[in-house]
Parts: sequence; structure tokens; C-alpha cells
Amino acid sequence: MNDQAPGEETCGVDELIPDVDEPLTVGQVAALTGLSADTLRWYERVGLLEGVARDASGRRQYMQVDLRRLALLMRLRATGMPVSEMLRYAELARAGAVTDPERRQLLEAHRDRVLNHIADLHRDLDVINRKIAGYRRSQASAVPA
Repeated sequence: MNDQAPGEETCGVDELIPDVDEPLTVGQVAALTGLSADTLRWYERVGLLEGVARDASGRRQYMQVDLRRLALLMRLRATGMPVSEMLRYAELARAGAVTDPERRQLLEAHRDRVLNHIADLHRDLDVINRKIAGYRRSQASAVPA
């Protein structure tokens, strides 16, 4: 999955990616990301992560490019993107730059859902804050002077 647009660095995921010069094992990546080794293997099996190198014994060897892809996938999942859309994004990315407009549209639609969710959370938080303020006022008026 090539998640970099032409001329872009790493789509803003660098802060999640350590600078590694040598391959990392599935256990090291699991410790680094907080994902389980089973989840990492599942990401490969279903096609979210593709092309993770193997050593002579068949053990996964994650490179910097794999970590970048994984960081983006983690961000998409954390913001509620369904796995089916993540798979579509990965499929489009594998098809190359010709799919840039479709990938952009997919991400824009997801961004709009995230923004709507944030707006909903802000409304909910406002209700909670008003309730807290009401309790504070009632407790302040109940305290004898």
C-alpha cells in the first residue's frame, strides 16, 4: 500500500514511527504499537498490510515503509473507519497513483464522518458541563455563609 502522495513526506504519521535502520520482528512491532502480534498477522492476512519481508526462516521483518503503513492504518481505525473501507483504501493504494482521486474521496468522506462525530461529542460535552455547573451552583448556595 503506497499511502504517500507525490511530493509528500509521510502523510503526517512520522511522529508514530521510530527511526529504524534494521528490520523489526512482529514482537518488536507489537510492543512498539500496542497491537498484538495476532492483529499484525491478521492485517497481513486480510490484505491491509502487504509485502512485509520475511527472513530466511520465514519470520516477518518489518521495515520503515511497513511502519508508515501501519501508522496510517492505526489512525484510520482509531477514528472509526470500518475495516471494509480500510481494505478498499489498501486496494486502491496498491493500484498506484491512478487511484489518488478515489483515495482522496474515501479519506474526505471519512474526515467528514470524524468531524460530525467530534461535533456530536462537543454537544454532549456541553450538556455535561452545564450539568456540572448546575451542581456547583446548587452546592455553593447550600453552603452556609
